[in-house]
This record gives sequence, structure tokens and C-alpha cells, in this order.
Amino acid sequence: ALKRALRDQIIRIGSAADDMGLQSMARLDPEPIPLDVKVALVGPPDVYAMLYEHDPDFGELFKVLAEFETEIDLDDGNITRYAQFVAARCVDENLLHFDESAVAQIVEEGVRIADDQTKISTRFGDISDIIRESEYWARQRGGKIVTQEDVWASIDERTRRSNLLETRIRDRMSDGTILIDLDGAVIGQINGLSVLGVGAHTFGQPNRITARVFSGRDGVISVDRETKMTGPIHDKGAMILAGFLNGQFGTVTPLTMSASITFEQSYGGIEGDSASLAELLALLSALTESPLLQGIAVTGSVNQHGEVQAVGGVTRKVEGFYDLCERHGLTDQQGVLIPDSNVRNLSLRRDVAQAVSEGRFHIYATATVDGAIELLMERTAGQRDATGQFNTDTVYGQAQSRLARFARRLHDGPHP
Repeated sequence: ALKRALRDQIIRIGSAADDMGLQSMARLDPEPIPLDVKVALVGPPDVYAMLYEHDPDFGELFKVLAEFETEIDLDDGNITRYAQFVAARCVDENLLHFDESAVAQIVEEGVRIADDQTKISTRFGDISDIIRESEYWARQRGGKIVTQEDVWASIDERTRRSNLLETRIRDRMSDGTILIDLDGAVIGQINGLSVLGVGAHTFGQPNRITARVFSGRDGVISVDRETKMTGPIHDKGAMILAGFLNGQFGTVTPLTMSASITFEQSYGGIEGDSASLAELLALLSALTESPLLQGIAVTGSVNQHGEVQAVGGVTRKVEGFYDLCERHGLTDQQGVLIPDSNVRNLSLRRDVAQAVSEGRFHIYATATVDGAIELLMERTAGQRDATGQFNTDTVYGQAQSRLARFARRLHDGPHP
């Protein structure tokens, strides 16, 4: 109907039945109304791409595309503009003004929304909501000006109103319904991290990932993939694990191994490759019978060459694992391992940042699988020599030796 009105430059008032080619009851048809307008459509890039691809008239009717950045550089000029925006909202809406600490906290929230320490969000609708609610809490305490504490109160209350699912999941982990270990070391078991979203509220939560390794020729079997509970990106990540293992250990002898890996107590769909590093560590742990530290959760994607790649939602993942550890009691040994390339995306809550600065919680970063192995297994990963062999005292050397035993067993048959 919109296309027809723009093309014919008139508005015809009809019924939905007419548009669908159905019969409708007889009625009086109003005269068409002349139309002379320009129309601007506002929406996300994926919707524009879909309309452009599937509707041949769309590109002809809407010829001018303008893309808007949702983030801008975090520099002195834009920080000043942010402060001016806060002041303008206060003047236009007759709000209490913000002091320097409150403006600084608004800027920090803009950085958290952007998920990048070098950027600040231009989602001014969300920023305006925080400004209004911060002013409300200032009035509630009888203040004459909005302070940093009022902004904190606004943010905390916004979270409290929408985190019921997050709280329920934390309760299930605390009472043992969902099994999660937060200390000690276990073979073939690791805490991966995921991000869940309910409306505008997103939060991180740990997921226990387990692996078992045994003699065979089936390779790496993802239980979740076999039961069709995963998406294509996760399936790709699982297949990359097989590529890494073949490249690392299959150059000397064929890789003869069967392994199963799964997300325990996961009853919904699984998508994304941000757990592929954790899955690989669980596999190597099961293969070498080297225990993994349970107090350090892991997020990160891995490629076939063993490089750890950036993933999304690292701030929420770190905060989610911290919240669970803090509820159980911090041991000063707990933390999260993230990709080195994700360090710039961290913008932690004040309580998490304080715990890290005091050494009660830790954030580690790595660029390679080797670094993750040495942190989680507390052993040397290993380097290949000129003959393609690893030292038997290393994790890779132990994996290579066990794979060789698997190969001999398949070739010679079981021994009595």
C-alpha cells in the first residue's frame, strides 16, 4: 500500500481484504487523496538489506541510503558533547543538573553500552532514560544536584527490575540444581561462559563443558550437534577443533581417536563459537588426563592454528562469573580467561573492578591456546622439534603419546 501510494501519488482508502484479493462487503469508496510527500524509513541494516534484495521496487523508491554510527570515538571533544547533551536534557525537561562526577558516570555508561574502551555509544534514547531516572533518585534523597551515587542508583535499579531470570539461574547454581564447580581441578571439565538476553537485559552465565576421549575413528563428536541443538556457527567452531587436533598431532601418524563433548544441563539451543577454546581445553584435558582449574572460567574462539580470537559480550561474561563466585565466597584464586584482543572491550562494574584491583578476582588474557593450557593446566604446552615430536613432559607430548597408543591398539587389536 505504501509503494502504491508513493508511485501513484494518491492515497486510496480501501480494506485489507482488497489488498489480499479477497471479496469484501459493498461499501462507499472515498475519493482518492492527492499525495506529495517525501518518506524516510529508519531501521536496522539487516532489514534494509532484506528489503533491497527481495523487493525489486524498494531500491527504486528509496534511492538514498544513509548509515548512522551507533558509536563514536571516545575523545575530549565527544566527552564535551556528551556533557552538553546531559545539560540540554536537564534544561529541556526541567531536571536537576548533574555534577562532574555524575556526568563522568554517564560517559562511562556510554562506554559500557558501546562495549569498547575507545568508543562511546550514540544510543541517546537509552542515555536519556538513565539521565531521567538518575534525576529521580536525586529528588528522592532530597538533593539539589545529581551526583555519581544517583547515577549508580539508577543503573542498579534498572538491573534489579529486569534480572529475575538471572537471579533464578544463580539460585539454581547455588543450591546445586545446576552443577558448577568453582574451585579445585577436574579432568575433562571446564567452565565456559555464555551471554543470555531477556529484552534489554543481558547477563553472563557459566556453563559446564565436559569431554571424554577413547580409542576409535569417529573423531570429535559434539553431543549437542548430534541432537540438533546447535546452530551453524557453533557447528563450525566444533569442526575447527578437529582441524586443530589433526594439524597438531596428525602430521606424524593418522589421528585415531574418538571423543564426545557436550554442554551439561543445557536444554535450549546453542549458537556461537565463543566456547570453542573452552571445548578444546576440555578435550586436551581428557586426552592427557591433565586436570583443569575450575575457578577460572574461559571464553574465546579458536582457529585451526591455535590462535585465540575475539568474541562478544566479554564484560557481561566476566561480571556473570564474578557474581556467582562472589555469592559462594571469593577464594582469591578465581577469575576469567579472555582473548587478548578483547581486553579493549572490558568496561567492568565498579564492584568487579574493585575486586580485580584488590586481587580478590582475576582477569587473564591470552592470544594462543598454549597460553590457555599453561594457565588452566599449570603445565607447559610444548614445542614441536625438527622430527615433529613433542617432549613427553609437556601437554602436547602426552597427547601425542596417547594418540600413538590409540593408533597401535586399532592396528594390532586389543591385548589381553
